[in-house]
Amino acid sequence: MPRQAREKCESNIYHVMLRGVNRQQIFEDEEDCARFLEILAECKQISGFALYAYCLMGNHVHVLLKVQNEPLEQIVKRISTRYVYWFNTKYERSGHLFQDRFRSEPVKDERYSLTVLCYIHQNPVKAGICERVEQYKHSSFAEYFAGSKVIDKDFVFDLITPNDFLQLHAQPAKADCLDITDEIAQRRVTDEQARRIIEKHSGCHTVSDFERLDVATRNKYLKILKQEGLSIRQISRLTGVSFGIVRNV
Repeated sequence: MPRQAREKCESNIYHVMLRGVNRQQIFEDEEDCARFLEILAECKQISGFALYAYCLMGNHVHVLLKVQNEPLEQIVKRISTRYVYWFNTKYERSGHLFQDRFRSEPVKDERYSLTVLCYIHQNPVKAGICERVEQYKHSSFAEYFAGSKVIDKDFVFDLITPNDFLQLHAQPAKADCLDITDEIAQRRVTDEQARRIIEKHSGCHTVSDFERLDVATRNKYLKILKQEGLSIRQISRLTGVSFGIVRNV
């Protein structure tokens, strides 16, 4: 079945989400986040797009950008290819890191762009990682008030005042833009707790560490993690082991 063509819009503004293959982690530590932002800045310089928001979550990333010189597909390919090469080199792994096809939605008017921007910044709050958007370090929220590194904030502040911007972000999220179902409400164990449990039993600090275990040892730890209350999808996402293998062990 042929893939459906991406919807285009006259504004050339798009909300893009890149997600780890099998929902696995794509940011293991602070260095990974910093490198991704460096790549965003490099690709912005090369491709000439405008960047209005970003949020780096554990196994996915949201970006709000405006296409100007290069088409969207080329921009995302440039960003993802550079990051995958760096990530695979650092963790001595090979193969895919992101799901084959990134998700995107067109942002057809300026008012909706504010809704999407707010949604992106509120992702960590919705996931229960923090209570307020300003507490999360790996989003573009702070760049709107501190020194802007990669964000083009004039576009937003031409639409609303800084005070209105703060009030908008203080309100509960009202939209699910490119929302993903990720067991947030149903989890018995948070991802942070799950990582500590994985490290405690296996000694593995990263997905790549777990992927290097021999099959027998890996399966032993998978059984223990299930007994500890981690969900199958959660184990798959945080260890890099496919959902089917985790389920059948």
